[in-house]
Amino acid sequence: MSYVLKRTIRRDELRKMVPLADSTIYEMEKAGTFPKRFPLTQRCVVWDYEEVCQWIDARKAASVAKPSTAPGPDVRQR
Repeated sequence: MSYVLKRTIRRDELRKMVPLADSTIYEMEKAGTFPKRFPLTQRCVVWDYEEVCQWIDARKAASVAKPSTAPGPDVRQR
């Protein structure tokens, strides 16, 4: 039996990769728009590193394909 090495990350490493609030990540997981965490033990949850990387790549590709239409700050108000 062969096993492909899968890398997992804990919350501290996830925060370095995805600088969003825990509550935002939780809501996105619930909505199905962010990779779901899974438990290793009763007290330890992890995310699949490759799934998080794919999510980041997809967000980057979407932002390049369709630039934000949100207006920038009005620099005259400074």
